Amino acid sequence: MQSYDVVVVGAGPGGEVAAGKLAGAGLSVAIVEGELVGGECSFYACIPSKALLRPGELLEEVRRVPGAAEAVSGELDVAAVLRKRDDLIGHLDDSGQVPWLTDRGVTLVRGWGRLVGERQVAVGDEVLQARQAVILAGGTRALLPDIDGIDQVKPWTNREATTTQEVPASLIVIGGGVVGSELSQAFVSLGSQVTLVVGRGVLPKEEDFAGLQVAERLAEQGVDIRTGHRPTAMRRDAAGVTVTLGDGSTVTAEQVLIATGRTPQAVDLGLEAVGVKSEGFVEVDAHMRVPGQDWLYVIGDLNGRALYTHMAKYQAAIAAGEILGRPMVAEHLADGPGAPRVIFTSPQVAAVGHTTSSAAGAGLGVRIVDVGTEANAGGSYSGGGPGTARFLIDEQRGVLVGATITGTAVAEFLQAATIAIVGEVPITRLRHAIPSFPTRSELWLYLFNELGI
Repeated sequence: MQSYDVVVVGAGPGGEVAAGKLAGAGLSVAIVEGELVGGECSFYACIPSKALLRPGELLEEVRRVPGAAEAVSGELDVAAVLRKRDDLIGHLDDSGQVPWLTDRGVTLVRGWGRLVGERQVAVGDEVLQARQAVILAGGTRALLPDIDGIDQVKPWTNREATTTQEVPASLIVIGGGVVGSELSQAFVSLGSQVTLVVGRGVLPKEEDFAGLQVAERLAEQGVDIRTGHRPTAMRRDAAGVTVTLGDGSTVTAEQVLIATGRTPQAVDLGLEAVGVKSEGFVEVDAHMRVPGQDWLYVIGDLNGRALYTHMAKYQAAIAAGEILGRPMVAEHLADGPGAPRVIFTSPQVAAVGHTTSSAAGAGLGVRIVDVGTEANAGGSYSGGGPGTARFLIDEQRGVLVGATITGTAVAEFLQAATIAIVGEVPITRLRHAIPSFPTRSELWLYLFNELGI
């Protein structure tokens, strides 16, 4: 039995940050990883998907700038796009990631880690004893719906789609959320004929206008969007994959991608061995501790509070601080309603805080102000396409509670809105934060003009 101050299970972004902070403070730390150090985000999600999306996004933007547009000829070099993607994900080799841990004195243990008792983690035949705490950072995996024939078809999930070495001539994407929308965009830009099958529409959790704008652009690029349909069966034969929809119609393509959500990897973590439920997301308090287990912390997607890489890192800092006696309680606005999110489609969707729908559900009386993302001097010479910036102001408290911005390269706009929302900055004070001229950030000035301040 090996003994450490802290044992971290899962070397994705959250686990890495927690281990690094604890080891940097002088604790002995072991981190357990059954797959690749860096986790889903580094190898199968955020990084490779953005590598696939960026070339098409940039080409589209350049083609909207007179003078530059005339210098562009031809289509994307797909082989070059895939080579760059491979470089960014280390060719699915984590040897470039491991030194970040080992240089900080963290011991890497390869294998699947599971709890076998209080402060004890088994990895194969070895048991790691934690003197102070265990942190679980197990993440999530793709959720495969119950569709007749799905086992026979062996569909792609985000993993196969983001690491493919060949772009299929045709692709059916099931699901219109973030993964489905982004990968539809990526593959159509790389030359696939894409059919997107969605139930409630594209990006149903965001503002209606955001989903409509993304759907419109996807359609312009040639994506066949089938709205209001759910697949009931699928079969693979020599012609490819045929998906039967609820209305009896069928769609056939070379490959099918399932993008219908994520499910927590809580099973086989040994949670039941310490009296914690072993299915679904694991409940934690504001310190990322499991109630009733003062030594057990769960961070990142596994706790279900906010399924984003940046939130996993934030929660890692909270858990590490608690273990080190430097408590930093999670702010409700930070990894709850205030969690920022970016969807890298065309247009991009950058949002933080409430949507109109969620604000109504929370009983907030909000004033809605919409301004054009490009309706300013900065937008007049950029390559940005049409976009909308929606601001939600809590009329009772006079603070911003939600912002959704669509347009080209609007991801970098989001931090200002996040600070305003999490900091609960009064709109009357925010008015004195002056955006520079001529930048697209003047959309804030247009908000103040609409409010008459």
